[in-house]
Order: sequence, then C-alpha cells, then structure tokens
Amino acid sequence: MGAPHPVFPRGAALWAFLLASLGGVAGQPLGAEPMCTAQPLARYSITFTGKWSQASFPKQYPLFRPPAQWSSLLGAAHSSDYSLWRKDQYVSNGLREFAERGEAWALMREMEAAGERLQSVHGVFSAPAVPSGTGQTSSELEAHSRHSLVSFVVRIVPSPDWFVGVDSLDLCDGGSWREQVAMDLYPYDAGTDSGFTFSSPNFATVPQDTVTEITASSPSHPANSFYYPRLKALPPIAKVTLVRLRQSPRAFVPPALDLGVGGNEIVDSLPDPETPLDCEVSLWSSWGLCAGPCGRPGAKSRTRYVRVRPANHGAPCPPLEEEAPCDPDNCV
Repeated sequence: MGAPHPVFPRGAALWAFLLASLGGVAGQPLGAEPMCTAQPLARYSITFTGKWSQASFPKQYPLFRPPAQWSSLLGAAHSSDYSLWRKDQYVSNGLREFAERGEAWALMREMEAAGERLQSVHGVFSAPAVPSGTGQTSSELEAHSRHSLVSFVVRIVPSPDWFVGVDSLDLCDGGSWREQVAMDLYPYDAGTDSGFTFSSPNFATVPQDTVTEITASSPSHPANSFYYPRLKALPPIAKVTLVRLRQSPRAFVPPALDLGVGGNEIVDSLPDPETPLDCEVSLWSSWGLCAGPCGRPGAKSRTRYVRVRPANHGAPCPPLEEEAPCDPDNCV
C-alpha cells in the first residue's frame, strides 16, 4: 500500500484557503485595483499646454481685466484611497477656494493631511501659472508602485469656478510604467458658483452642486461662454503630456512648490482650430409711433442690436431695423 495522504479538517482547509487569498492582496489600498508590480519609483515630467485661443473659443473671449490665462497647476501622486476631484461628486472646501479664487493653500493642506493620515498621497507637485490662454508650463513628479495614480487641477482665469484637470490617471500598466501619456483636456464646472460667463460676478450655488463637464450645449443657455450650438463637441481647451524620465544615480528631489506666475509662455506650434461663431442679436424693440400725412398710409419702425458679432465664418447678422405700414393716429 502507498503512503497515506494527510487528511485536514474541513475548517482548517477553509482557513488556509482564506489566508492564501488574503496574502495576495496584503498591503493594497482599500478598494484598489491589483497593485502595480513595476519597480517602486518612477519619475515623470508633466507638461501642461493651454490651447484657449480666440480662434478656438471666440465667444466672450477675455481680452483684458484680466485676459485669458491659466492658474498654477496643482496635483498629487496618490493611491485609489484618495480623490482630488471626481466628476459627479462634490468638491472639497480646498478645491472650492482654488476653483473660485485660485487660492491653493487650503487644497495643499488637504492633500498633505491625506498623505499623513491615510498614507494615500505620495507627493504633491505644482507648475507655475501661464499668463495667457495659449502657452506651456511644466514640472516633475515621482510616482510610487503603491501610489501610481496622478490627479491635478488648473483653474480657468477668469471664470466663476471652471477648471481643467485629470482624475486618477494610472501611470502603471501591470508590471511596467507607461513611457508616455498625452490627454486632451476640457472644461469642468466645480458646482460652487452659478455664473454663466467668464466675467460673471460671484454668485454661490446653493445648495452646492457636483462637478459637471461643460460642453458645447450644456449648460443650454445662450449666455454661457462655452455655448456653441453648431458644434457637436468643444475643441480641447488644453492638453497634458507626461513622459517618463530615466532614473539617475542621485536621489530624486521633489520639485519646489512654485505657485507664482512664471515667464514660461510657449505658443503651441499647431494651428488653433477656428470655431464658427454665429451673430446673436437682441429681441426687437417695441414699435415706434406711426408717422405719415393724413389720409395716407404711414410707417412705423422697430430696431434691435448686435449682442455677439460673428467670427470665423459664422452666420452674419440679420437686419437690425424693420418697417411696417400703419394708419397714422395723429396725422398732420
């Protein structure tokens, strides 16, 4: 007879199976995808390119006080336990201050607190502001195998509470780091201010709304600065590119947080798409008095004015004055 096979009680076998199953995910953040198995650290350069030009976005394009520009970029490398912002969710108080006024310190404290309390933020990074709608700014960041997600925000200036950004972009692809990632960016509304235009006065949204994407047809209001009913989709207003850097023998030094305006304007070499803007006119005024000699038909008129002038081969303006026959009331 052969050697007898060991027999384990059913409970012991089940317990061993559970231990083996749990061992495979030990140390992962709660709710995370399978852990990145790439080498522990990776360095990336991050380049933000503004594409907010008058040709691409002619409606109410801010030319002065202040002209179109971008705030400093603020972001973090983190695990899935942390969220800087997310579509259809409420923003934090720190992000509210950043989206409305460009004040970054409260948001930085929130990110640092998440790193200390939950160990979900590996590092905070920033890039200087861009003083025009088209230009570039860049920085470097460090990602960790347990903190392979990257999120950031850049405020649209001027605006009520509009921003662009990336939510939880994973730089790790299983057992390796991505060499390069490029993404087009589109405007979002933080849900804290109810203004429709770039220069709208502060008008708090009560109760606070969630983050929503701004499109060519939403909000569906002619006063909206991004309302282009002829377009199926807005052109990208910005772009971000992340490129992995080769490791150097010296230790990685996180970039200093620089939240001031930098002289880093670099115009994108690609031509801006021209977005057609149709003429918009006001409603007709009331009819004027009927004038004319007694016994003959008279004439009355009404007028309207141009609210938005056409651009980029948009529909031309219709007539601004109209006449109609009438019978004079007080003829002479």
